[in-house]
Amino acid sequence: MDVIHSVAALRERLKREPNNVFVPTMGNLHDGHIELINIAKPRAACTVVSIFVNRLQFGPREDYDRYPRTLEADCAKLLNAGVDVAFVPDEREIYPEPQNYLVDPSDLQDILDGAVRPGHFRGVATVVLKLFNMVAPRAAIFGKKDYQQCLMLANMVRQLALPIDLILAETVRAPDGLALSSRNAYLTPEERSEAPRLYQLLKKARTDILGGALDYQRIELDAMATLARQGWKPDYVAVRRANDLQAPEPGAPRLVVLAAARLGKARLIDNIEV
Repeated sequence: MDVIHSVAALRERLKREPNNVFVPTMGNLHDGHIELINIAKPRAACTVVSIFVNRLQFGPREDYDRYPRTLEADCAKLLNAGVDVAFVPDEREIYPEPQNYLVDPSDLQDILDGAVRPGHFRGVATVVLKLFNMVAPRAAIFGKKDYQQCLMLANMVRQLALPIDLILAETVRAPDGLALSSRNAYLTPEERSEAPRLYQLLKKARTDILGGALDYQRIELDAMATLARQGWKPDYVAVRRANDLQAPEPGAPRLVVLAAARLGKARLIDNIEV
């Protein structure tokens, strides 16, 4: 495996590998990331994984400084997974000057996670487009746990006519249902035992909807109230149309239930398609 730190060296290395597939990450890798790599490997001759904690997508009071950085362990996992190229740039390599040109995903950046985290999706879209330009992949793999992010990136790829096949992988979960996330490391043992409740409530919402429930607002409020009673600080539980995350009419097809809530120092997100 080649560990590369500069854009120039990356481009030189990938001249030999024009057929590559790309998995962007922020590091602190877990089994969910490894599953994305496993999906990527059969699809191209070269698998590229980036590790970069992107300051642009963090708010001023968020966890950029304390976000887990475990580069040595991450590189060992990438080597074991059979990755060909690990791209590990520092901040000056990605942003050698102030980033005044930004990608503005206006259709999705002001709702749900975008409303709670202003500027987050602008930062995500900007860094992903930069990484796409640096790696020039044939395909890129993202996990559906970040459903709103996946939808936003799919829109960006389509509207900017990027020659990239975006592949969205199912959420990888622990045996008790908790979606795997780097931020799960913030959970205390007691909070870890409580954390699967988020997915349990999403499954209940799906069951209720499939059973004919049409009062989506009541489903949302009941789930948020349950979380609050158990010590969570919910940002939202929302029933939305799967294709654009707008509020659905009762009985609309193809829904998704999304949730975000804080448990101790961890902010957890999850979703379930209906």
